[in-house]
Amino acid sequence: MANRNLYLSNTPVEEALSKYLAALEGLLNPKFEEIPAQESLDRITSEAVYARFSSPLFNAAAMDGITVKASAAAGARESNPLVLKETEDFIYVNTGDKLNHPYDAVIMAEDLIQADGERSVKIIESPSAWQHVRPIGEDIVAGEMIIPGRHKIRPVDIGVLFSGGITSVNVYSRPRVAIIPTGNEIIDISHLQNGEAPEEGRIIESNARMFEAQVKRAGAEGLRFDIVPDSYELLKSAVLKAADDFDMVLINAGSSAGTEDFTVQALRETGDVIVHGVAMKPGKPVILAVVNNKPVIGTPGYPVSAYLSFETFASPVLSVLTGSKEKAMQKTEAVISRRIVSSLKHREYVRVKTGRVDGRLVASPLARGAGAAMSLVRADGFCVIDQQSEGIEAGETAKIELCHSIEEIDRTLVAVGSHDLILDMISDMMSCKYGINLASTHAGSMAGLTALKRGECHIAPVHLLDEDTGGYNKGWIKKILPDKDISLIKGVGRVQGLIVKKNNPLGIKSIADICRCRFINRQRGAGTRLFLDHLLKGEGINPGSIDGYTREGVTHMAVAAAVHGGSADAGLGITSAAKALDLDFIPMGEEEYDFALFSNLLKSEMINIFIDVLKSPGFHQKLDGYTWAYAGEIVSL
Repeated sequence: MANRNLYLSNTPVEEALSKYLAALEGLLNPKFEEIPAQESLDRITSEAVYARFSSPLFNAAAMDGITVKASAAAGARESNPLVLKETEDFIYVNTGDKLNHPYDAVIMAEDLIQADGERSVKIIESPSAWQHVRPIGEDIVAGEMIIPGRHKIRPVDIGVLFSGGITSVNVYSRPRVAIIPTGNEIIDISHLQNGEAPEEGRIIESNARMFEAQVKRAGAEGLRFDIVPDSYELLKSAVLKAADDFDMVLINAGSSAGTEDFTVQALRETGDVIVHGVAMKPGKPVILAVVNNKPVIGTPGYPVSAYLSFETFASPVLSVLTGSKEKAMQKTEAVISRRIVSSLKHREYVRVKTGRVDGRLVASPLARGAGAAMSLVRADGFCVIDQQSEGIEAGETAKIELCHSIEEIDRTLVAVGSHDLILDMISDMMSCKYGINLASTHAGSMAGLTALKRGECHIAPVHLLDEDTGGYNKGWIKKILPDKDISLIKGVGRVQGLIVKKNNPLGIKSIADICRCRFINRQRGAGTRLFLDHLLKGEGINPGSIDGYTREGVTHMAVAAAVHGGSADAGLGITSAAKALDLDFIPMGEEEYDFALFSNLLKSEMINIFIDVLKSPGFHQKLDGYTWAYAGEIVSL
């Protein structure tokens, strides 16, 4: 029989965990598997997932009604109604129906007036081009990241995976955890007959059932062993079997200094005890050990002690094996970065991205359309606007219901500004390697600098051509943020050019050629739009002569998707967007894509991790169509 153990230490919690994880270094080897997407709920992705298809796959009606050529329906007003004839002027459509060229607008059924004649309708307001139309790629664009690595898949993610053409995903395998309850005094409730109470001195075993639930919530599979009596040899045998067959072992009770507390002796004989006794109450007698290169944790028998021991020491180990990130729902308040207008008729849940900037939580509203499933994937929470409220003004504080913990949001780097595909790459690398999130809002370079000025973001991605100097970014930053201590983190060099259909069927070669095709532009304030205006000015081209100059795509990928889908013949964008959808590309000029920030933030952990990723060979290997000679360098302005 083993001797009574009296040698409990009082190791600080952080030190104990650090020592234990150091002892497990190289021993915790997660396993991976490929599973059907429909079976992936609550599983953890082992790598980022990128869309195969765009969604919608085609230009689709967003309302029931009729589809028309916007230009042919111009001029209608109440004093001068316009009569349209079926087939000749319009086609009836239902929500979701495909729109074929040349039809480019939808008029809602409730806005139609029956005209004289069987197949005619009357309208009293002219439609604008692309009104009530869901353009190809509005929600998802082929080639963009749907979900990052180490992401717990939710029901909304599964829907988006299928919309993006993904039928299987690579995930962390669920580690198997052995749960061994011990003690002569405990009894399994299933052994009680007809609801009878246990004999005097017997205790219903419950901790192992709690562990089963905690293990499951952590993304693993728990198997509860039969109760092991207070026998040194029986316990040692159970530990050896469990360590051979399972990825992790939990032993409940027998960890203290009683005459029948054999756990620590059994673990010392079968493996290595790293820590016995931690400076926490309750939970002091916890044992952290390694047997057969597997983590084995002995927990005290009192339920609260057992629970706290699991959360403090088992959860971090399981997070490595499962790839999981603990998430907790919380309610808080945040400053709203953009005005939110709401109807008096409804309580509205506006999806938001959040981050802490200069000591305050800032919430940026995401897409509010009913078809914008990706806004659910990207959201950190909801701003709940009560009924009878008309909305919230920019700069006001509002209540936020969070999907993620405050701690996770505090480890979020907020970027507002120009869009580029490299932001997805950087986001994934920061998340997987460092546990830092990158929340990126694609608002255009000008809007990014304005957000930076108002204290609504940490960094502003920019690529703004200064026509006076021919340089990029510095001149505009000095104009918009005068007398501010601003620095520029150098990013990548990239090429702007015309994105056209495969094999360039219209023979587009120069900027002048867009005057003879259907064009799609970027939003006002975007660096790409400023570059286009610069090119047009150089050629003496009037923007009004371009069909589609006022049609806006909010990202480079949205422009590429419009060309790929056939609703536009050309658009100005970057090389990587054209390559992502296998389109042709006519270079127009090189530019610098950088990141503006207040200089005092250069000392922050998140910014330094961001810079490390920019400089890393792993990031450079992912780049195609970019240069990175100065990536991560700091320029003081």
